[in-house]
Amino acid sequence: MISRTNRFHGRAGIQRLYKTSQMVRSASLCLRFAPNPRRIRYRLAVVVSKKVSKSAVTRNRIRRRLYEQVRSFSDEFTSPSDLLLVAYDDALADVPVEQLAEEVKKLLLKAKLLKANEGRHAIVEPKE
Repeated sequence: MISRTNRFHGRAGIQRLYKTSQMVRSASLCLRFAPNPRRIRYRLAVVVSKKVSKSAVTRNRIRRRLYEQVRSFSDEFTSPSDLLLVAYDDALADVPVEQLAEEVKKLLLKAKLLKANEGRHAIVEPKE
């Protein structure tokens, strides 16, 4: 799980992000992002709708896995930003860690939030 300083608090920040952000998509994820020069670190929220899975256990597993993958890239971010990851596929709960990390990394590179010349990072599976 990411630290408290990297989370959104309340709904106002997320609503502002929906209105003013840019977006990149993959088949099963959407990343909304906006630079936030008032902060030192990034802020992240992960949204997994009931339309993705009716099971709260599955939704929470997807959420934890996505938080962990973004946290593993946190030292490679180019600047502080507000991030919102929206999941569209319940298969994210069972996809291999390497594949999930690659998908998240592609979205972050597409959004130009990561340094492009960085090497391979350690892939971490979240603790259950």
